[in-house]
Amino acid sequence: MPRRAVRSDAPGIVLVTGATGFIGRRLCRRLLADGHSIVALTRDAHHASSLFGSMVRVVTSLDAIQASEHIDIVVNLAGAPILARPWSAARRAELLDSRLSVTNKITELIARLEHKPEVLINASAIGYYGVRGEEEITEAARGQPIFQSHLCQAWELAAQAAEQYDVRVCRLRFGIVLGTSGGALPGLIRPARMRMRVVLGSGQQWQSWVHIDDLLDLLWFCIKQDDMRGGINVTSPQPVRQREFAKALAAQFGRSIPVRVPATVMRAALGEMSQLLLEGQKVLPTKALNAGFAFRYPGLQAALADLLRAKDPATA
Repeated sequence: MPRRAVRSDAPGIVLVTGATGFIGRRLCRRLLADGHSIVALTRDAHHASSLFGSMVRVVTSLDAIQASEHIDIVVNLAGAPILARPWSAARRAELLDSRLSVTNKITELIARLEHKPEVLINASAIGYYGVRGEEEITEAARGQPIFQSHLCQAWELAAQAAEQYDVRVCRLRFGIVLGTSGGALPGLIRPARMRMRVVLGSGQQWQSWVHIDDLLDLLWFCIKQDDMRGGINVTSPQPVRQREFAKALAAQFGRSIPVRVPATVMRAALGEMSQLLLEGQKVLPTKALNAGFAFRYPGLQAALADLLRAKDPATA
């Protein structure tokens, strides 16, 4: 039987995991503004209720959702922050479990729902591609046998299990998400305000970034377009080198002086996790561009200017 396409102007019921996180908060506010109903999975019901009030149905377990209920869309953003602490054996296990346990439970929920959702949007990251140097990376590139890549590959594989129930699965590979209420940018702004231009290692490594509004636009684009599926890069079409990123950010606050953090120091302090900061990836959003998606902020200067002149509406 042909499946119903989800229309942006037709309010639906959206299950969101990670709803209280940086991206989740912004997504839920946008969905509510567009008239959609939200079911939010969270470990902290009180925090979720304080953020959204009675507008959002909060559940602490997917078992609370009955098989007869109707869920149109699932957006899975749950997962422990990858840069919070160095990757000890215990931390690696925590990072994997925080992603796989929720994703596997989503598949179990989909299996028992009488009315299957149209699409599962599952978060991932460009860490999927591993360390690639100067290579231009599209969605056709494969992963590598290193932890950051293995983490994303395992997460995506768990999400793909939903396809056996005729659910379209989009695996969104996020780059560095720029917003003022979370993610990497607030920590980068602090030294920039002090007129410091922080260069990590050589500063030549590529940084693939995306404005939070473009991320949310592309997420909804993937929901609407029933030919969008599989791995999808969520990055600006104009990646920059880390040195250029630091210069552009510092320029928002006036003149600055360069402050270099040696690669040896970072590797000694962070171990393998330093790859995320020192190696970089030049990732291009080929699928999105080929499908006709238009970025609001393809260039870094305009993105930073927009973010730094207005307060992010989704407060922590």
